[in-house]
Amino acid sequence: MERNFVLAINPGSTSTKVSIFEREQEIKTFKIDHRKEDLENYKKIADQYEYRLRLIKDWLEAENISTDSLIAIVGRGGLLRSMPGGTYSVTDAMIEDLKVGIQGEHASNLGGMLAKGLADLKNIPSYIVDPVAVDEFHDIARISGLKEIPRKSLVHALNIKAVSHRRAKELNKNFEDLNLVVAHLGGGISIAAVEKGKIIDVNNAKEMGPFSPDRAGSLPVGDLVKLCYSGKYTLNEMKTMLQGEGGLFSYLDTMDGREVEERIKNGDNYARLIYDAMAYQIGKEIGSYATVLYGHIDNIILTGGLSYSNYLVDRIKEMIDFISEVIVYPGEDEMEALNKGAQRVINGEERAKIYEDEVSISG
Repeated sequence: MERNFVLAINPGSTSTKVSIFEREQEIKTFKIDHRKEDLENYKKIADQYEYRLRLIKDWLEAENISTDSLIAIVGRGGLLRSMPGGTYSVTDAMIEDLKVGIQGEHASNLGGMLAKGLADLKNIPSYIVDPVAVDEFHDIARISGLKEIPRKSLVHALNIKAVSHRRAKELNKNFEDLNLVVAHLGGGISIAAVEKGKIIDVNNAKEMGPFSPDRAGSLPVGDLVKLCYSGKYTLNEMKTMLQGEGGLFSYLDTMDGREVEERIKNGDNYARLIYDAMAYQIGKEIGSYATVLYGHIDNIILTGGLSYSNYLVDRIKEMIDFISEVIVYPGEDEMEALNKGAQRVINGEERAKIYEDEVSISG
C-alpha cells in the first residue's frame, strides 16, 4: 500500500483532535471528547497515554484508515526543555521528558507520546512541531531588572511560526530571510519579534504584555505587590485574578470579544473604552517589538481568533501601519500547522531536529 497520508494529533485537556492530511489537504478531522469521569481515573496526565491511544486506534478503524497508508505521524509539542523552533523527530529522550513533565504537566505532553506510539508500530517517522517551550531569546532579552526573576520565553510558537512560513511563501522568500513582528491575538496574547526565522523576544502571554480576554497582562508592580499583601486574597485567588478572571473579564464580566462588540453597537461607552484600551495596549506592544528589530521589518502580522474582529484590527492598524505593512491571518489552525511542519521535512525543505542535540539533558 502506498503511503500518502499524515496523521496529526492534538491532545487537549478534555479532548483529542485528530486529522488526516494528504499533502496540504485535510481530508478527515474529528474531535474525540473525553468524559471527566474517565480522566479522573488517571493520577498523572502521562497515565492517560494508553486510554487516548486506544481511542485514536478506534477512530482510525471506524474511518477505515489503515496505518499502512501513513507516511508520518505528528503530535502537538509539550512542555519540554527550552529548545529552538522547528520540526523534531520524537526520540526516547524526548519521551522521558514528556512522561515526567520536565517543565510541568499539560495535555499537550501526550502529543509526542501518542505520535511515537502509533508510528513505531509501522516503523514510520513521528514528529512534533514548534512547542510552547520554543526559546530562541538573545541573552539580553532574558534580563528583567530583578536578578532573581529572569524573563522567560513562553509563546504561541506553533501559530507564530506557521504564519511566518506562510508569509515567506507568499513573498517568495526564505523563511530565514524575513524580519516580522507577529501578534497572536487569542485568549492569551503573544507579541513576538521574529528575526531571520527565530523568535528572539516575546512577552510572556501569561504574565506580561497587553491584557487579553481573561489575562491581566503587565500591571503596575507596586500596586500589585500591595494587593498581594492586603490580606484580601489567597495565593490561588490572586493567580486566578491574573489569569482566568483578568483582562476583559475583569472589567466587563465576559471573555467574548463578539459580545463586547455587540455592547458597543448598542451604545455601551464603557465597553468601548475597555475594548479600545486592549487594542491600544496591543498596538503599543507591537511598536515596542518593532524596536527590537531596529525597525528593519518586512511585515507586521496579526493572527489568532481576535483578529477576526474588524473593529479591533482597524484600531490596531491606526497605531502601527506607519511601521510596516500589516497582514491579517485570522484564526489559528493548529492541525494544519502541525501537518505543514511535518510536510516541510517530508518534502526535504528542512531537516528534522533531534531533541537531545538541541537541549541540555543534564540541565
